[in-house]
Amino acid sequence: MAKEKLDLKGLSDQDLKEKISAEKLRLKKMTFGHAITPIENPMSIRGVRRDIARMSTELRKRELGF
Repeated sequence: MAKEKLDLKGLSDQDLKEKISAEKLRLKKMTFGHAITPIENPMSIRGVRRDIARMSTELRKRELGF
């Protein structure tokens, strides 16, 4: 899986919230699927979790006005 830089600055708050919820759903499906049959690259779960954290941090920074 190629590492890509997320462009969070260019997204609106609403787009960021939608992207976070979509990624949380994707993470839930990945972890559930991994519990049933191991996925090929389990490190991708970590990557999705970190992407969610980055997006949540950016959203929180905007709420605080930084």
